[in-house]
Amino acid sequence: MSEETKMKLDRRRLIKAGAAAGVAIPAAGLLAACSSGGDAEGGAAPSADSPLYGSNAENMQGKTLDFAYSRVAGWPPSSAPATLWPDFQAYAKEKYGYTVNDITFIEGGFGELFQKISPTLASGSQDYNLLIVDSQWLGALSEPGWIVKADDVFAANPELDIEPFSSLVTNTYQVYPDGSGIRWGFPQMPDTQGVFMRKDMLEDPAEQAAFKAKTGKDLPTTAEAMYEIEFTDLVEIIEFFHRPDKEMYGTAMMYSKEYDFFSCAYYPFAYSTGGKIWDPVTLDVYGILNSDVNAAAMDQFVGLMKYQPKDAASFGIGNLLDLFNGGKCFSAWQWLAVGKFMGGPDAVVKPDMVLSIPLPKWNGKLIGAMGGQPWVINSYNDEDHMRVAVDVLKWWYTKETQDKFILENGGLPWSKEGAANPAYLEVAHYVKPFLYMLEEGRSQDFWHLPEYAEMLAVQQEAFNGVATGTVKTSKEALEYAAAKQQQILFNAGRTKTAPPENVDSLTL
Repeated sequence: MSEETKMKLDRRRLIKAGAAAGVAIPAAGLLAACSSGGDAEGGAAPSADSPLYGSNAENMQGKTLDFAYSRVAGWPPSSAPATLWPDFQAYAKEKYGYTVNDITFIEGGFGELFQKISPTLASGSQDYNLLIVDSQWLGALSEPGWIVKADDVFAANPELDIEPFSSLVTNTYQVYPDGSGIRWGFPQMPDTQGVFMRKDMLEDPAEQAAFKAKTGKDLPTTAEAMYEIEFTDLVEIIEFFHRPDKEMYGTAMMYSKEYDFFSCAYYPFAYSTGGKIWDPVTLDVYGILNSDVNAAAMDQFVGLMKYQPKDAASFGIGNLLDLFNGGKCFSAWQWLAVGKFMGGPDAVVKPDMVLSIPLPKWNGKLIGAMGGQPWVINSYNDEDHMRVAVDVLKWWYTKETQDKFILENGGLPWSKEGAANPAYLEVAHYVKPFLYMLEEGRSQDFWHLPEYAEMLAVQQEAFNGVATGTVKTSKEALEYAAAKQQQILFNAGRTKTAPPENVDSLTL
């Protein structure tokens, strides 16, 4: 049995993103017959014999098929479909009379995974029948006609059109172009951001007395007491617990240039203080990203490195896990979906020593970044594999499967019904802060364009340079990134606004 099957997080594989720049996206060629592409909101009613209905009691009887999917390496919620696959095999046999062999997969870190799946899709292959992908890839996958429009599947199977907890689910994991209402994805694993802390340290009477003596304030001891905490008050607590001479750091955050680590960790600082990263209507970046508000937010974000180890500029998800679980930091600003692995029975920090809260507020305002992944269906599936792909989704969203995913495999609820399930709410301390951050207006995703990878690579290099000191100021990093991103979008025909004249001479 693999480490992933045992639900152990492989932080080295998860952190490995590969090259951030994606492969070139070709113009849409010959599209598969099964409803790929399209520019109208909503799904067209499929023909009566369409494979988008999935299987019935007759059309798959006695058949035997292989089936494959793509997944994020080292990420247990992404490997859960394989863990639970025997249940689907029994479901398919009992309900539809066909045999599906053990599932196979391709996997990689986020940037690496795109590099692996995109050539197969560009060639019209059905090598991977269902794909778990990053939400940012919806444009890159849908524009060439590589994936099936989810709206058409919903038209055939209304039971799959599940009411989400909030519009953040729809806008992050389903819709492209942004604001169009056209849906391509099916939510697989949602994610929002929060802060994990050492509960045992907060509850220590000696620490409480020392904090009171130093600040004149009571030290919060419960997550509930910190749901509305202000950034400045949280930093005061972080500073109190920062004891580098004892190898205990106040906090740990992500500044790595790998994939989107720095960007997603920084965005809440900008969003929550009034900053914007682009205009989603005109698709302009220059003059928006490179603002004084965003520069001040980056200064604040990078300024927190003084409460962290000296190599914080290289930190990603795995580094935070190692530091926190090793008892080397009081707190970690982390994706809440990682909560199952923050503290462990074999770690220095045990699960009952951990609490989690939503991100803090900046003068009462909070907007975090969205993480997580949707399913998408390969549009080049033949009819039998298309039916099975739809069958898998029907099985995946059954209450029995969702119970196993959320209660046993580290999944998180994203539907209105799931978010109201008492068993889901109580399964782990990080579920409630996750849902808090999933409420309307409390988080937002960013670009879903095919140019996403190119834009991200430029930005990550510039932003990380501020953390490493190779870029002198936040303003300089934002100016460079904004100009280069404007050029990328202008050259792609996404915006009518040309980049600044000096864009080609800009360097880091």
